Amino acid sequence: MRALITGITGQDGSYLAEFLLKKGYTVIGMIRRSSTESCERIELIKDKVTLAQGDLLDQLSLINIIEEHKPDEVYNLAAQSFVPTSWGQPVLTADFDAIGVTRILEAIRFIDKNIRFYQASSSEMFGKVHETPQKETTPFYPRSPYGVAKVYGHWITVNFRESYGIHASSGILFNHESPRRGLEFVTRKISDGAARIKLGLQDKLALGNLDARRDWGFAGDYVRAMWLMLQQKQPDNFVIATGRTHSVEEFVKLAFGRLNLDYKKHVVIDQRFVRPAEVDILQGDSSHAKVKLGWQPEVSFEQLVNMMVDTDFERLSKKSGK
Repeated sequence: MRALITGITGQDGSYLAEFLLKKGYTVIGMIRRSSTESCERIELIKDKVTLAQGDLLDQLSLINIIEEHKPDEVYNLAAQSFVPTSWGQPVLTADFDAIGVTRILEAIRFIDKNIRFYQASSSEMFGKVHETPQKETTPFYPRSPYGVAKVYGHWITVNFRESYGIHASSGILFNHESPRRGLEFVTRKISDGAARIKLGLQDKLALGNLDARRDWGFAGDYVRAMWLMLQQKQPDNFVIATGRTHSVEEFVKLAFGRLNLDYKKHVVIDQRFVRPAEVDILQGDSSHAKVKLGWQPEVSFEQLVNMMVDTDFERLSKKSGK
């Protein structure tokens, strides 16, 4: 089997690439031609995958990659994925996260409609939630340009599935984290900040809304669900979540507690990190995925926080020589 992963250098792309290699896949990773392209997350498997230049903003590059590498499966994980950035760059976010999905689906339709396609949808599509927990049939009410763009990407995937018979599935993934999460994301900001404070590299950690609640899981568990979706006879939409919510403050308390620190002495609230339109709670119901895919998360919230803190503490200890 041959799989093309857009966004292979990201958190999810790196875990998915490792997972597929263990399954015996030939893995092709699409990367943008950029002088700042970081392959840090795939450094250990870089010699086992084929990297091909392409861009969701460039239709021809997508056609060329699919024609040349002839994948059986395409996993579209490339995106402008940081919600706060989507307010500063709403048009770019739409081009990547909405129109970009259309471009890759068009390439599949044009070259080979038998290719199976996975679209990375997001719990941010639910936004101002109509019901809790959220499931596949819950109406969307996105509260950011990112969420709006993801709704388009989700529905265009459904549209191509129903219009052209493409095996196209959307995974509505709730927040999933790991030690590979970007430092701009709140969970990694917390684990990295706690480690720095413990090592005396900084004294304060500035955060936004501590009351926001999220359904947090481990990215390594969630890429398994992506693969399972493309092994099904019929394509579908699947919510992937743990079904449990925790506040940002709970995450902070656990992370600092792991290092025997009192977070109240170090965490300060900075209004710059509060969203213009906040999403107060996201909690997923993944019972459809459990029944149809046989999927359920394996790493608990507590294990996830500990894993992230331990990894950041070890990394910073080596880097600082402390």
